[in-house]
Amino acid sequence: MSRAAVNGITVGYDDRGAGTPLVLVHGHPFDRTMWAPQLAEFAGPAWRVIAPDLRGYGESTVVPGTTPLSVFAADIAALLDHLRLDQVVIGGLSMGGQIVMEFHRLFPGRVRGLLLADTFAQAETEDGRRARYAMADRLLREGMGPYAREVLATMVAPYNVAALPEVAGHVLDMMRSAPPEGAAAALRGRAERPDYADSLAGVAVPALVVAGRDDAFTPVADAEFMHRRIPGATLTVVEGAAHMPNLERPADFNRALHDFLTRVGGPR
Repeated sequence: MSRAAVNGITVGYDDRGAGTPLVLVHGHPFDRTMWAPQLAEFAGPAWRVIAPDLRGYGESTVVPGTTPLSVFAADIAALLDHLRLDQVVIGGLSMGGQIVMEFHRLFPGRVRGLLLADTFAQAETEDGRRARYAMADRLLREGMGPYAREVLATMVAPYNVAALPEVAGHVLDMMRSAPPEGAAAALRGRAERPDYADSLAGVAVPALVVAGRDDAFTPVADAEFMHRRIPGATLTVVEGAAHMPNLERPADFNRALHDFLTRVGGPR
């Protein structure tokens, strides 16, 4: 694990491999360890895999209040500046996917390829805004434990909670370990996020959209919505997975990502 002082905070991150940079952005309320199977698979001579902890999570600085997606995106850009990296392939899951869409909106010239996994592009509804603010208050009041137990069987498909106890345990540990102040700040920021649907039509780089077949948080229909709007995008639906296909079915997820990275290609 490495650390960098960027954008007024300290960011913890993994940086492995020596090839074309691939940046992987975790979701809520997780940390960079959710990408362990992908670091193990792809980091090497062809791909340099960088997985940061977002501010408020893991080993990065916790900043209470509200963290807009634009701030998360700026943190990633600042980390890339620190690493002297210009263009990258960048991907994210769930909230991480929304941060990646924001990164593309703000820094399109730095993006060589997009991975959008188990995420959605639309702005929040009014009911959704209220629910996110209420959940932020609840996390500060109760801590992460009750929420983590409540949503585990939605993050990971119920049949995988039983069949893959190590995966379920890892997901539960990440959620329990997330700082409530950081998670609450992210929820408030997501409540105010913009609509990315129109900006997707302007994506001019290769894109891969992935969804777990049994994802209740971001159903396959959300992935199909993005796939239709991104010119030339590829859609992969991972069978036997819910919201965390990269952990629930890593071989299938990695196969789709490998095919995509082959299409993106190596250094220019």
